[in-house]
Amino acid sequence: MLAGVQFTADPALLVGFEKADDAGVYRLDAQRALVVTADFITPVVDVPEDFGAVAAANSLSDVWAMGGRPLVALNLCGYPQAELPPAALGAILAGAAAKCAEAGVAVAGGHTVRDAEVKFGLSVTGLVHPDRVLRNSTARPGDRIVLTKPLGTGALAAAHKKGLLPPGSAGYRALVQTMAALNRAGEILHEHGATAATDVTGFGLTGHALEMARGAGVALAIDTGALPLLPSAVELCAAGHTCGGTQANDDWTGPHVSYAPGLSDGMRGLLNDPQTSGGLLVAVPAPRCAELVDAILAAGAPCAAVIGEVCPRGAAEPLLRFA
Repeated sequence: MLAGVQFTADPALLVGFEKADDAGVYRLDAQRALVVTADFITPVVDVPEDFGAVAAANSLSDVWAMGGRPLVALNLCGYPQAELPPAALGAILAGAAAKCAEAGVAVAGGHTVRDAEVKFGLSVTGLVHPDRVLRNSTARPGDRIVLTKPLGTGALAAAHKKGLLPPGSAGYRALVQTMAALNRAGEILHEHGATAATDVTGFGLTGHALEMARGAGVALAIDTGALPLLPSAVELCAAGHTCGGTQANDDWTGPHVSYAPGLSDGMRGLLNDPQTSGGLLVAVPAPRCAELVDAILAAGAPCAAVIGEVCPRGAAEPLLRFA
């Protein structure tokens, strides 16, 4: 798709799209670099204010995944004028504004267009020190892998859309709380030893872990028993509460992944489950892993589960191994 596109080379562009990083990074001077990103999604829940909060948290996450601090955002919104009441659009914007205020991010305006369905997100600009940028391609053998949110948002969102998790239910509350939780721990990862980071979103744990392994020339070994999970997530995947992205992720990652014999279809589905506003996937040297876990939890993350380790890549071995 990009084969015929010529991009202007600029030595100040420290991070582009070469290795599927979460945001671009542009050096301003020796102490400062801009982190720039844009993301928008279709509704994953039916409550407009909840959707706005989730979409904002999802967009802000890309800056934190690079080790940066988000500063200012612009709303990006497409909506069907005839079908979406103004009050619903206002509630989406209010939910996003409240989440940005929680993050200490100024909202400077935005842009709307008419569209066949609702789409909402943010363009976000942040800052990071040029020497403290975290990429998804710099993990090292011996590092431990840490995940900061439970998996299963895709499965629970699919169940919600089928009426199984109505607003107010325990499952719905767990889903929204997880997706709307801010990944602000990204700001402190570098100082606590992190070597690489990314956030787990639409490509699922398999897809984003594969990008991390391929980019660094390593392999990842992940213990499925150590994974943090949303309530009933495996069971919902096993019952078919997934989306088309689950199978697409499995098809894409399958040639590079080995699954333990006996791993259930529900767990395999969950590993490929597209996440909305998922957690940070972080690599850290083993001697500093406990320090990093404590710092992540102190920053308010839902969890800081040590789920595996980085291994040297063998010539004929899969890039990802799920035990």
